[in-house]
Amino acid sequence: MSWKLKRTKQCSGCPWRRSADPRSIPNGYAEEKHRRLQGTIAKPVDLSCLASDTLRIMACHETHDAHCIGWLINQIGPGNNIGLRLQMRSCANFSEVKLVGEQHETFEDTLP
Repeated sequence: MSWKLKRTKQCSGCPWRRSADPRSIPNGYAEEKHRRLQGTIAKPVDLSCLASDTLRIMACHETHDAHCIGWLINQIGPGNNIGLRLQMRSCANFSEVKLVGEQHETFEDTLP
């Protein structure tokens, strides 16, 4: 069964964008909450996600019921999130996903 992403273009304040300052996130920035998002990042050689029906995602800070596009592209690319890659195979509008500008390479780089 196919599904669609609710958001396909990266927002202007996305912390994965090198030009964005995470402290300018709408409704206030909390570094502690930002650091807890580490739990959405795939760990190298960890295939435990394949044994579970749950997949932790990073939500967009502007559209909380949508995937963070910067996170999404990082995790299906260099982040090598196998569970997410498998989920994205049935995404009907993945070809519409657009990043804006240069991106951070790791989650740690997104922290101020």
